Amino acid sequence: MNFNNTLDFLKKLSRNNNREWFAKNKSRYLEIKDEFDSFVSDVLQDMITFDESLAGLNPKKLTFKIYRDVRFSKDKTPYKTNVSAGISPAGKGMGVPGYYFQIEPGNKSMVAAGMYQPSPENLAKIRQEIDYNGEQLVRILREKKFKKTFGELWNEDKLKTMAKGYPGDHPHKELLKLKSFMVLRSFTDNEVTSKKFRKDLIDAMKTGKLLNDFLTEGLS
Repeated sequence: MNFNNTLDFLKKLSRNNNREWFAKNKSRYLEIKDEFDSFVSDVLQDMITFDESLAGLNPKKLTFKIYRDVRFSKDKTPYKTNVSAGISPAGKGMGVPGYYFQIEPGNKSMVAAGMYQPSPENLAKIRQEIDYNGEQLVRILREKKFKKTFGELWNEDKLKTMAKGYPGDHPHKELLKLKSFMVLRSFTDNEVTSKKFRKDLIDAMKTGKLLNDFLTEGLS
C-alpha cells in the first residue's frame, strides 16, 4: 500500500478540522479507511508468524476511530489527524503487552511496543519481575538490533522518587520508577511512502516482541 493519498488527506484535515469540511470529504475518508483496514489485516497476518498470541483477532476491530472524544479535552477539534491501530492478544486495547502504530503527516508516524500505564496491579507485577529479573530486561534493552531500532525505553512517565517497597540503591532503580514500559520508533513521511514501509514496520514490531515477552512473563 502507498500512503501518499492518506498523508495528503490527513494534511488537509489538519488545516480544516471541522465537521463541515469533513462532511464534504467523507467519501474520500471512507476510501482511506478501507485501505488502512486492508493494510492492518495484512500486517496482522505478518505478525502472527512471529507472535501466535495474535491469531484469531478480527483486523476490523483493531483500528481506532478518527473521531476525537472532546468531552474532557481543551482541544475541541473533532477529528484526529492520524489513522492508527492497536494489536494485542486482547484486541486493540493496551491493557496487556501489545503493539500500536499510527500514520500521521509531518513525520509523526510511529510504532510502539509494550504497555502504557498498566493498572496498579499489573504495574506491581512488572516491578516485581524487574526486581527479580532486571538483568534480563537490561540485556533486551542493550541488544544491538533492539537498541538500534528503538533506543531507550520511553521515560516521560515515571516517578520522581523510588517506587514504594524498594530500596533507594536498587541496581535497577530507574526501571522501577517507570509507570509505562514502552519503546517507540518514528517514521518520516518518506519512509511511510516507500515500498519497504510494511517490511520496516513488521521488523520493528518483531524486535519489540522481546519487551512484550518480558512483560508478559511478569504478568503471568
